[in-house]
Amino acid sequence: MAPMGDDTTRRPLRRPEASAAVEHLGWRYLLARFHAGVAVESPAEAADVTAAAVRAAGPADAHLRADLRPGRVLLSLQDPALADVTSEDVEAAARITTALRATGHTTDPAVGTPQPRAEQSLEIAIDALDIPAVRPFWKAVLAYTDEPGHDGPADALIDPLGQGPAVWFQQMDAPRPQRNRIHLDISVPHDEARRRLSAALDAGGRLVNDGRAPAFWVLADAEGNEICICTWQGRD
Repeated sequence: MAPMGDDTTRRPLRRPEASAAVEHLGWRYLLARFHAGVAVESPAEAADVTAAAVRAAGPADAHLRADLRPGRVLLSLQDPALADVTSEDVEAAARITTALRATGHTTDPAVGTPQPRAEQSLEIAIDALDIPAVRPFWKAVLAYTDEPGHDGPADALIDPLGQGPAVWFQQMDAPRPQRNRIHLDISVPHDEARRRLSAALDAGGRLVNDGRAPAFWVLADAEGNEICICTWQGRD
């Protein structure tokens, strides 16, 4: 194993490489972060699971985020300085999975079933003609910050506490007064996307565009409000 801090451990992984590295561990790769869930029966058990995950993360404990929810602990890993995942995060995921298995717990992305829903990440996309003009407003009103290494005038914004969805900006080439200019992006595991797509269509949605699938499918509700179902696939 390469020593922590070695160049090979700090190299951001390519999307296919990242996904393949953790899928067998019960984690999924979404938006440059590894995600997994752990079922629990009480707040005390959730605290125990979180403590075990922190211990197992070891030198990568600063990469770990744990969100304690009723019945489930949501775990994620990402190098905060890179805003991406590296082999160090893969190793941490493996250690966490092994440690939790020893206590009778399973890291589970909940793929393929509606309950509990699969691990996912939500983003808000804002279409704009002049992104540098509108970006400061959204940064200020949401109290958001720049993503590490991405502080340009058109780059996405993130919640520094990790509670709210990221906000990113899509360049418009002409005004669209008759179409919504803010839409949601829901990133799901690559092996969950087809089930989520079918569920949305069965619930009254319509497919607007699948020309970039499996990177994303554009859907709309009965009144034309849009959302994209996204995966890491088809982006390299």
